[in-house]
Amino acid sequence: MAATLQEILLTPDTQPKVIADCYTLIDQELSDKSGVSATAVKLGYKTVKGFAPGYFNDTLEEMLPQIVEKLEPFWVEFNAGGGSAFGDYLAKRGEEVSEALLSVTDGMAAVSKRPAIIKAYRAVRGGAVKHVEAALPRVGELVQKYAA
Repeated sequence: MAATLQEILLTPDTQPKVIADCYTLIDQELSDKSGVSATAVKLGYKTVKGFAPGYFNDTLEEMLPQIVEKLEPFWVEFNAGGGSAFGDYLAKRGEEVSEALLSVTDGMAAVSKRPAIIKAYRAVRGGAVKHVEAALPRVGELVQKYAA
């Protein structure tokens, strides 16, 4: 039986590397974006980093187990089907996977006590599905990097 994503990604030795790779993935995705909606996403990212130094690191550490939990059913199905590229698998289920992942950030925004964070999140949430969908191939690659 294939290892769970928790067993793969959340070990004490691996989790810090995964978090560092997540930052790289975010930076890559942001640099690839253009247009009005991209400007809003980039501004939201910059706003959060400016108003709450360290927020992303703390938040990503908090979110990663929840993200892994949301990805787990897709990982199980991917492995059961004998797929070779998890990123392609995720991309084919783009909206479903994106909404699952965004449920993590939706939940965090709902309980946040930081008005600037909530405002920035609300500004980008409407177009978030398409941005998350665009990142899914890289998300899958990141997972498989550690699953190998």
